[in-house]
Amino acid sequence: MDLEQLRTQINEIDTKMVDLFVQRMQVAAEIASAKAEKHLPVLDKKREKLVLEKIMNQAGEEFALYANTLYQTMFDVSRSYQAGILQKDNDLLTQIKARVQQPLMEFPKRAVVACQGTEGSYAARACGRLFDMPNMMFFESFENVFEAVEKGMCAYGILPLENSTAGSVTEVYDLMVQHQFYIVRSLKLHIHHMLLAKEGTELSQIKEIVSHEQALQQCSAFLKALPNVKITKFANTAMAAKYVAESERTDIAAIASEDCASLYGLSVVHDAIQNHAHNDTRFICIAKNMELYAGANKISLLLSLAHEPGALYQMLGKIAAHHINLSKLESRPIAGRDFAFCFYFDLEASVFSKEVQTLLQDMQSQAKQLSFLGCYAEMV
Repeated sequence: MDLEQLRTQINEIDTKMVDLFVQRMQVAAEIASAKAEKHLPVLDKKREKLVLEKIMNQAGEEFALYANTLYQTMFDVSRSYQAGILQKDNDLLTQIKARVQQPLMEFPKRAVVACQGTEGSYAARACGRLFDMPNMMFFESFENVFEAVEKGMCAYGILPLENSTAGSVTEVYDLMVQHQFYIVRSLKLHIHHMLLAKEGTELSQIKEIVSHEQALQQCSAFLKALPNVKITKFANTAMAAKYVAESERTDIAAIASEDCASLYGLSVVHDAIQNHAHNDTRFICIAKNMELYAGANKISLLLSLAHEPGALYQMLGKIAAHHINLSKLESRPIAGRDFAFCFYFDLEASVFSKEVQTLLQDMQSQAKQLSFLGCYAEMV
């Protein structure tokens, strides 16, 4: 047969398969009702295992693995459909639906905002981009920022989450597990690093460079060319610049922003020392309570799953079944538990969609624990 004849044959098979798929989903709905009457869970692992074994044997050795993949997807879709039928609104969904009905229309222009570091930091610059007239309060550590928001000292907090060059800010991810908060907005900020020192200092005179760990990583190529210079980590780039300005030494420099040069009276020894010209850091703005603004199109979740084969795969299958793009997946070890991990998800989706609400409810039912971190818009 020629190509067109083969395609016609495929089309005929597809038509039969779609009809059978619809029939299968209709029966799945009836099974969901039967499970509800007997108070049974959606997932029946023993039943799925038996079906997979039968399907793989029927498909034969050549197609066994392909059949397994097909039916794993079929199970994901079926479970998701059944969950939407079975599950009643939980506390999370009730809270989300209340916010969806009365979303906030305009992000605040004025607020008391917690930032890590000191004046001139990149967090302060991000804060200035997010708020027109912020009242910034500076704290020594990322944890202090979380605590300031959690205790109501500040309405919002600004935290760096990841950099396009140096990767994730792991300390912030680890603190997410420990604190109650919601992401209400995010921002991608271009990072332009400079080497700053006191007036008249030459590069050849510098014996020590101080900065935040992420900044040092982002400028690793430049630093590698200075093998005899001591590298010292600081809690913040602006704090490092302030330290250099207040030091009596003339052989010390800081990696920081142009803002710090003017703020602390430092000179630019070397400009644009980051490894890549396109060097961006993503900052998140957190609040104590859930705030949902019109136009929010990004969802962040924190999940812990059963420590068993296929647990993460099944969760990813739920997302794929709804044709939602997973833009980030970050795993972090859970303190005090050997080889146990929690997972940070970023989804390109909005809770204004009923389909997404059903997905979140389904994900929560399967996760050991799910924390909804917020639905928000990202500024660029």
